[in-house]
Amino acid sequence: MAGGKKQNKDGTVAELTVVVPVHDEAPNLRPLIDEIEAALTGVAGFEILYVDDASRDETPDILAGLAAEFPRLRHIRHTQRSGQSAAIASGVAAAAAPIIATLDGDGQNDPADIPKLLEIYQDEGGEGGALTIAGQRIGRRDPWAKRLASRIANGVRGSLLGDGTPDTGCGLKLFSRQAFLSLPRFDHMHRFLPALMQARGGRVMSVPVGHRPRAAGQSKYGVLDRLWVGISDLFGVMWLRRRILRAETEPDNGPE
Repeated sequence: MAGGKKQNKDGTVAELTVVVPVHDEAPNLRPLIDEIEAALTGVAGFEILYVDDASRDETPDILAGLAAEFPRLRHIRHTQRSGQSAAIASGVAAAAAPIIATLDGDGQNDPADIPKLLEIYQDEGGEGGALTIAGQRIGRRDPWAKRLASRIANGVRGSLLGDGTPDTGCGLKLFSRQAFLSLPRFDHMHRFLPALMQARGGRVMSVPVGHRPRAAGQSKYGVLDRLWVGISDLFGVMWLRRRILRAETEPDNGPE
């Protein structure tokens, strides 16, 4: 059953699910899976869950072959392209573990940073579901136009939402599966995850992480697409945050 620390095919128990959304990332699959395995083996019980967002290249066939080789790897597939937020949501819903780490499938996030985020999450009492760890990319290895668009979007978002997260576009995040499933779903929601978690009463910490150039393939989003989507959706999130219900109750001590 999803979210219940079920056993992997090798008998290990998944305490952490690494969710990786992909679309046409065939050349990057094995290298990234190798790195995730190397980073987490011996650190925590984990599974790797790839969500194939209707790829048109060899991604489905390669994932099927790799799943036979890596017992901690699972994969699911969208029948039509639905976007990165939908892929992340599908992965979280299907995850076996109560803690989720998300990772971009292009290899620009370094899986070696996941143990650091997991340690902070546990030290800060994240198991209660109220903490989200957001990666903050240091020394970004992107073209200048992409960095500029991201800086503008982050600046506008931060000033209007006040979420205190300098790099909400970083794909490397760690959070509670249960907390994520309580959030409203909409396209591009992954870019506003810190603000949405805060609206539910949660806490967000930004942690410096590495960033690498894309090893193969091309980005699936244009610079203007990223900038326009980030700013146009911002106003919808502002409206939504004002309407998310929060309620706190005192403990029930039973009849006197």
